[in-house]
Amino acid sequence: MMTSADTDLIRVLGDPLRLRIVTLLARETLCTTHLVEETGAKQTNLSNHLRVLREAGVVDTEPCGRFTYYRLNPEVIEALAGRFTALAATARANADTKRSCP
Repeated sequence: MMTSADTDLIRVLGDPLRLRIVTLLARETLCTTHLVEETGAKQTNLSNHLRVLREAGVVDTEPCGRFTYYRLNPEVIEALAGRFTALAATARANADTKRSCP
């Protein structure tokens, strides 16, 4: 069953730039400078998106000198994927269930 937290997370990941950031972070831990280079986004815009991802628990931070590195939190993605897997299984199991009209 999908929760309101799941809905919020789907909304967070629904933004194209945030999804691009998550995709990049799935491959490696990156700092803001790397993410600016990879996405072409302005640093302030990117920082705002990273804040949203951090607050949603999708990414973790790691300070390194004057830089902050970002790492994807795979458990959050796995949990959401599990919800979708369960939803698909329910749909398959009930494919022939039809409520009659009054």
